[in-house]
Amino acid sequence: MTALYAGSFDPITYGHLDILERATHLFEKVYVTIAVNTRKKSIFSPEERESLIRECIQDKPWADKVEVDQFTGLLVNHARKLGVKTLVRGVRQISDFEYEFRMALMNRKLSPDLDTIFLMPREELTFVSASLVKEVAYWEGDVHHFVPENVAKALESKRHLL
Repeated sequence: MTALYAGSFDPITYGHLDILERATHLFEKVYVTIAVNTRKKSIFSPEERESLIRECIQDKPWADKVEVDQFTGLLVNHARKLGVKTLVRGVRQISDFEYEFRMALMNRKLSPDLDTIFLMPREELTFVSASLVKEVAYWEGDVHHFVPENVAKALESKRHLL
């Protein structure tokens, strides 16, 4: 059975990686799909995000269960194209759940055979978000507690865009 874990991953954080690892314990294959939204300002290009994710997981024992790709458009269409019946979403707080619940209901309405499962990261990662990591990086704070080394270096090189 396969699953699809979609997000902007701009940048990928330890919270994202924790959710991904948990998903690999539940599914034979997990597509990490970078949602390319041209209306949203991103720091990293889709190709850079893809590369960062691949670097982050390359030495993980579950890396062979993960495929990284990207898409533009409705997630349900991408899931259908991949033959995926389950979406994986990370939920850190109640506010995340409210948003994700509405999205899951919309996705189910658009594609009734598509289910969504919610996974929680480790407790110490529940406050970590890509937007907070970018804010810390902007003010030259230490982001090493929140992102892998390759991502921290990439953020440093993009500080002028933050």
